[in-house]
Amino acid sequence: MAALLLAMALWGSSFVALKYSFQEMHPLVVILGRMIVASLFFLPFLGSLAQGPVPKKLFVPVLAMCLCEPCCYFLFETAALTRTSASQAAMITTMLPLMVVLSAGFFLGERITVRTIGGFVVAAAGALWLSLSGEETPQAPQPALGNFLEFMAMVCATGYTILMKRLSKDFHPFFLTGIQALTGAVFFLPILFLPSVQASGLSLGGIGIIFYLGLVVSLGAYGLYNYGVSCIPASQASAFVNLIPVFSILLGFLILDERLTLWQWLASLLVFTGVLLSQERGRVRRPSSLNTTTGCCDE
Repeated sequence: MAALLLAMALWGSSFVALKYSFQEMHPLVVILGRMIVASLFFLPFLGSLAQGPVPKKLFVPVLAMCLCEPCCYFLFETAALTRTSASQAAMITTMLPLMVVLSAGFFLGERITVRTIGGFVVAAAGALWLSLSGEETPQAPQPALGNFLEFMAMVCATGYTILMKRLSKDFHPFFLTGIQALTGAVFFLPILFLPSVQASGLSLGGIGIIFYLGLVVSLGAYGLYNYGVSCIPASQASAFVNLIPVFSILLGFLILDERLTLWQWLASLLVFTGVLLSQERGRVRRPSSLNTTTGCCDE
């Protein structure tokens, strides 16, 4: 739970970083840069985390996971953030937990309780309230289209979460994080040959943002999230996504000197309450039930 909480804080900061970087650089250059940075930092550790070659029966699920996220996910999200505001995009992310709950129940056979559903409803309502209480900005020229594209990104994130949960039984979660980064770098590399894309003339600030997104967010947040998903049911882990809008507003307050209204503080509290309510505490397993692959308890 601590790993998931920190991952949401890092992802919340990425909305602000992406919106700022898009003012200076082509969105796909930013995504390619973060994937390259993440790959370079991960390569030295990839061999130690790998447990032999990927079995043939798992090659398609691994490829599908990487295509869902980061490939298709970032295509949709970059297109969304150029058309809608960061707060509205963050609001759409609150739909992910409910989508994962239904998918996990159908594909993974996870038991969904009334308490979990109730927590999701409370958290989603709080996140919706939080986003709607924010002021409108002129950085959303096509909000309807942008929000739909962000919804498509959440569809990709749902597929990624379900596949990640399945694959975490066979691979170390940080190994899967590295594979995602490498696949993303290869996937987005051809965009440098597009006539409309210019990767030259980057400022130190832009380069710094790319390194932050690549090292801290792409490696740190995804690694923490993958570890959290490997330890608890996917349906419970996805509930933490409702905290992304909260952290986005809190970081705006601390870094950009933005002020929260009373309603926004109350909405933030409602989101945290919903996430805590959705968590089910099961019986403690014996040490013999430890998953030797991930180091976490099996469900």
